[in-house]
Amino acid sequence: MMDKIAIVDTTFARFDMGAVAEDELKRQPGFGRKFELVRTTVPGIKDLAVACKRLIERENCSIALAFGMPGRAPLDRLSAHEASLGLMAAQLLTTTPILQVFVHETESEDPQELRNIAQHRSARHAVNAYWMLYEPERLREGAGRGIRQGSADAGPW
Repeated sequence: MMDKIAIVDTTFARFDMGAVAEDELKRQPGFGRKFELVRTTVPGIKDLAVACKRLIERENCSIALAFGMPGRAPLDRLSAHEASLGLMAAQLLTTTPILQVFVHETESEDPQELRNIAQHRSARHAVNAYWMLYEPERLREGAGRGIRQGSADAGPW
């Protein structure tokens, strides 16, 4: 039986992070043989949790990636927090990992830099999801190294 990796993104985002993740996962060993992708799009970040939960339960996804891009307003920051709580609850209810991949518009004033952050973060978390399923030792090798997605690594102390 083939594993399924869920990709859930939003129309609110200003960059197609789900497409980046999809492309990255298609380059991983075993795509189409060991695993396939299931993708859906929802309006906003507070809709991500139930969409992930549905794909996990109805499509038997082994892991999910939840992509969102909260805006600059204080209300967006609050919505991101609420969405995070929902994603954590969905993980606990399904006992399935859901990687939250948010790019906050407040991370940069420069649209090109935000695009670069979104591109890098989406691709790196797609690989993280793959490693969680098939190569967990790769994550273990990075423990304590201050590895970041979307920005320069912080490095170890």
